[in-house]
Amino acid sequence: MKYEGPIYRPPSEADSLLVQATVGCPYNRCTFCMVYKNGPAYRVRQVVDIKADMREAAERHGETVRALFFPAGNTIAMKTADLSEICRFAWKIFPNLRRITVYGSAQYICRKGPEGMRQLAEAGLTRIHVGLESGDDEILQRVKKGADSRQQVEAGQITMAVGIELSLYVVLGIGGKARTGDHVRETVRVLNQISPDFIRLRTFVPKKDTPLLEDVLSGDFQMLGPHEVLTETAGIVKGLTVDSVLASDHYTNYINVEGKLPAAKGKMLAQIEDALQKSEDRFRPFFIGDQ
Repeated sequence: MKYEGPIYRPPSEADSLLVQATVGCPYNRCTFCMVYKNGPAYRVRQVVDIKADMREAAERHGETVRALFFPAGNTIAMKTADLSEICRFAWKIFPNLRRITVYGSAQYICRKGPEGMRQLAEAGLTRIHVGLESGDDEILQRVKKGADSRQQVEAGQITMAVGIELSLYVVLGIGGKARTGDHVRETVRVLNQISPDFIRLRTFVPKKDTPLLEDVLSGDFQMLGPHEVLTETAGIVKGLTVDSVLASDHYTNYINVEGKLPAAKGKMLAQIEDALQKSEDRFRPFFIGDQ
């Protein structure tokens, strides 16, 4: 098995086999992300090499592989034919496989369009993890996300329509104090238009070697405190009309709010209200992320 550069996977892929399909990120300009700021440069591995790694994994792990994740940062950007080929090969070589997953940004999903995404679904790609971050276009522009809310909705609806599971990520506090209300309102708007399978909450933590950390340290970006982040969380949960699983499965969050919407909404809001009664010094302190 060969790996190059940082290898990240979502917490929900903790039990997945990791076979690297791409190196780095083809976009790599988000101001909050440090993962590939120091390289390596983006490239797609040769299909023959990806297959060789899968053969090696099959020899070692064989029937134990039930989930497969193809790093790195934006594997959906691969040529549709190549990604389809390695998906089909995975289903052939791992007899008990149940899921194949990748990271993918909205702009690359939109470029493939319904037909390209349908081809991937037919080849056996079963889930995509997509960073929405916020539904507010001003925030998306400020953090240089590379896709506006219209593209996020289009990508989400395409993915859902072709039958690929969609896991959307929202970053609490990404708009700072200046746009917290806009962040809640517009994120709710976008999520309700998509109704993804999963909504995964993250809390903004400034990362080393990122432009947004520089803004935090200079005072140009004012971060939210724990109560303000929890208030954003409550606002998002209140506004959602989706049929989605909501999860806070990440170390950056102040509390773990999770459940199936809409049934769990009342329980979630009660949990948030209980947390808001605690003093802010009861929550984790400010820190600068290094991963």
